[in-house]
Amino acid sequence: MRQPSSSVSQKRIYFISSSSYEMASSVLSAALNSLSPSYSLSSRQTHKGKPKTGGNALRFNNSFPNARSSGRVMAVSVNVSRFEGIPMAPPDPILGVSEAFKADTSDVKLNLGVGAYRTEELQPYVLNVVKKAENLMLERGDNKEYLSIEGLAAFNKATAELLLGADNPAIKQQRVATVQGLSGTGSLRLGAALIERYFAGAKVLISAPTWGNHKNIFNDARVPWSEYRYYDPKTVGLDFEGMIEDIKSAPEGSFVLLHGCAHNPTGIDPTPEQWEKIADVIQEKNHIPFFDVAYQGFASGSLDEDAASVRLFVARGMEVLVAQSYSKNLGLYAERIGAINVISSSPESAARVKSQLKRLARPMYSNPPVHGARIVADVVGNPVLFNEWRAEMEMMAGRIKNVRQQLYNSITSKDNSGKDWSFILKQIGMFSFTGLNKDQTDNMTNKWHVYMTKDGRISLAGLSLAKCEYLADAIIDSYHNVS
Repeated sequence: MRQPSSSVSQKRIYFISSSSYEMASSVLSAALNSLSPSYSLSSRQTHKGKPKTGGNALRFNNSFPNARSSGRVMAVSVNVSRFEGIPMAPPDPILGVSEAFKADTSDVKLNLGVGAYRTEELQPYVLNVVKKAENLMLERGDNKEYLSIEGLAAFNKATAELLLGADNPAIKQQRVATVQGLSGTGSLRLGAALIERYFAGAKVLISAPTWGNHKNIFNDARVPWSEYRYYDPKTVGLDFEGMIEDIKSAPEGSFVLLHGCAHNPTGIDPTPEQWEKIADVIQEKNHIPFFDVAYQGFASGSLDEDAASVRLFVARGMEVLVAQSYSKNLGLYAERIGAINVISSSPESAARVKSQLKRLARPMYSNPPVHGARIVADVVGNPVLFNEWRAEMEMMAGRIKNVRQQLYNSITSKDNSGKDWSFILKQIGMFSFTGLNKDQTDNMTNKWHVYMTKDGRISLAGLSLAKCEYLADAIIDSYHNVS
């Protein structure tokens, strides 16, 4: 059977009848105007405010070539979009928070949804070292030519050394395949594509809860995933035993997605001793660790401390995937600069992996942007700028630590219920997992104009010391007065 041409629009037939000319005209005009501006009653077919008629049917001019009438019933065929079956997508649960915040006219509103650093005045911050790096680019007269598929060579070298340490044996032995990616999201997506193509049927284990985009990334890459226990609501802490049990019970050779530091959304990280145990189990089960490192240097203020988990696994000789992002630690949110690193057991396999990562990247986005890559390469590769960057990271991390301490102090001074709020201080990074449920977070927004994700996560980077008292009142009210 011959199929209809894809260039031919679908038709929809509308039958309209009336008991009076006025009603027919009104119904028809409303229906057709909502469908297409090209369909309208002709002014030449009206007389004294009423449409002229022939028999009992409405007449139309040539602007209705597909209209047919018979008796008191008229049929009109209307072109229908070939995209008619595409449903409206739901709003993003994180970015949608910012849209709701912007629409709120309250003077006391707080946006604690999006993970982006703010000053004490709650304004966006461009690092001074970034401005200096950009001035260097202008002075050199850098061009805007395409990068190669794998990205800027100086960036790839700098980012691998920052992650693993410049003297790491894996780097010296050329066992690291690094490809510049589109920040953390794009780097994770490239890693997911590698898994889908070369590890057929392999499952990825994801912490419960995790960053909202992780599941989207693996779903889009058609990589199956399941969750391992991570957050314990009873203690608002790490369910370490549950985590270990779930990793042990996973099929051998699974990929385990781990947050290198500053777990998002909980802010709960394993201790160094717990990381050792996690590495033991992953090695025993022949799993492959896949780290998401989005906050190196931004969590604790130390680049080395925040990379300790990754370096532990690599030092054991394990093959590891690592996605990196410079959105937070250099404030390069809009530059979309990051990398996917695959640490392999031999230089030959690393070379093959890199060739396939490039092959996967080519049809996705062809080649990455250069501006952010040059900033990172200049900052990391210049000792003066590098030291300035470390100082600015310590400043940003320090401000968030001060806000975390002040929020804890404010809550404990106001709440006499005996509830233990110490989990606020035990968490790390820009987020705090409050333990509030959806109804309680709705109260935070509807009553207190505090915007946050529905899982109870708040971004301390969007909080100032001056607003801690107000936020404490909102949290106490929502926790105790909303079931």
